[in-house]
Amino acid sequence: KMSLLAKIAEIEAEMARTQKNKATSNHLGLLKARLAKMRRELITPKGGSGGGTGEAPGSPRYHRGGQRWQG
Repeated sequence: KMSLLAKIAEIEAEMARTQKNKATSNHLGLLKARLAKMRRELITPKGGSGGGTGEAPGSPRYHRGGQRWQG
């Protein structure tokens, strides 16, 4: 099993040696997308617990911050 960093380096190398033109733009776009996905996984590994509670900024609980609203 190849490490994520090795895969990233390999894709970057392929992008470097691929000529940029209309015929290869789709291929390069796919490579870029794969790179972006891998970099995301490096920053936030799958299976690892996310920091803090699972409260998204859009959820009502997130906005409470320990204080009741005086509405």
